[in-house]
Amino acid sequence: MYSDNSLRAELNAKGYRQTPQRQLIFQIFQNLPAGNHLSAEKLYLLLLKRGEGMSLSTVYRTLKIMTQMGILREVELAQAHKHHELNTTSSSHHHHIVCVQCHQAIEFMNNSIIEQGLRQVHKVGLQLIDCQLTLHVICPEAMHKGWPQSVPIHWVCSRFLKANQGDDSLPLQLY
Repeated sequence: MYSDNSLRAELNAKGYRQTPQRQLIFQIFQNLPAGNHLSAEKLYLLLLKRGEGMSLSTVYRTLKIMTQMGILREVELAQAHKHHELNTTSSSHHHHIVCVQCHQAIEFMNNSIIEQGLRQVHKVGLQLIDCQLTLHVICPEAMHKGWPQSVPIHWVCSRFLKANQGDDSLPLQLY
């Protein structure tokens, strides 16, 4: 886990400066509740909501740098949408179940997936840097509503809305 000083040292070692924008984005990810992920667009909207004057291109550049450095972990939870989370020991080897209709994401751990991956890459002399499994599913509520024909495109299941109630500091985890 990075502190402000270790983040600065890591950025400096890689030839980057610790800018106020990078520090702010890092702090947002540090305070992100477990199981939440942010896309560049959602992060940008959160920054706007907080009154921060940061451009979307700065957000994208910062996410790219922090992901390349291993500070953030990039996950693909929905088609063509990348999300990010803080890369910690506990987050490194978890996987996701994602509803393709309401985009609710559920994290789960399974050590046999990473163990199998390690066996395969070591067989051919490679180094594993990440292991992610995403199961794409349909939630029961979407099925009950008649997925795929009868469900409006931006419909969200009540279970997902209930799970995201009460936290006005973060946008909903819609992808």
